Amino acid sequence: MIIHLIFIAVSLSMIIPLLLVIAISITEEKSIIQHGYNLIPVSISFEAYHLIFKSPMILIRAYGVTILVTILGTLGGLLLTAMIGYGISRRDYRYNRITTFYVFFTMLFSGGLVPTYILVTQYLHLRNSIWALILPGMVSPFYVMLMKGFLSKIPFEVIESAKIDGAREWRIFFTIILRLSTPAMATLGLFISFNYWNAWFPALLYIDNEKLVPVQLLLMRMMQQIEFLKTNADFVNQLGIDLSEFPSLSARMAFTIIAAGPMMFIFPFFQRYFVQGLTVGSLKG
Repeated sequence: MIIHLIFIAVSLSMIIPLLLVIAISITEEKSIIQHGYNLIPVSISFEAYHLIFKSPMILIRAYGVTILVTILGTLGGLLLTAMIGYGISRRDYRYNRITTFYVFFTMLFSGGLVPTYILVTQYLHLRNSIWALILPGMVSPFYVMLMKGFLSKIPFEVIESAKIDGAREWRIFFTIILRLSTPAMATLGLFISFNYWNAWFPALLYIDNEKLVPVQLLLMRMMQQIEFLKTNADFVNQLGIDLSEFPSLSARMAFTIIAAGPMMFIFPFFQRYFVQGLTVGSLKG
């Protein structure tokens, strides 16, 4: 009974803030100023969403860029993560420990922002390219180590029996290993897709073309513009613009719903695999 109450309390602590964000996004600006934030809107208004969708093509294009980056990055990241993790999990791999240490070492030290920027722009020439949003974050050493821990639990006899039947390494990997590692792949795929969906800093560094701006960077710029208008109200009023009806508070919450909404709908479809993969990379006691 106590455990159930604890889980109910934890669930409510996650659900209530989400409901509050949704309620604020559809609350009239004057009502928020007068009554504050409420779970039940005192006065309902969709002005914030009307403001965001006033130029729908810009938002649709940004969504298209984000979806494309998320799909390509997740598929490529999963493939590379599984291949590297499988390689260093094989007991018959001669340089197993050296390669594992090489992957682990990159978790402790990185090249830094400036060398990374120089590499992407000057050597790889990816500036203002869709690949600048995909390649830099495609492989995570942490996810590789998690995949290694999961694949290490697969009995090596399965691989040996496949070799006896005449299967080559590529066939073993794509037809046996990937199928056995479905829970780990689904869990890591969810993490990787979240990273790509929420990423805005690579676009800020490498993208100047407005047609390649992802939705997160677009919404961040819109938030900054709203904040500028709010903090410089005197200057804006001199230009003849009335900010009294401008939904600055509700628009922020509407931005949050628009940015996070699609991933919240995708998560339930992976819940079964996600629960199975919670122990990815864990060690047996």
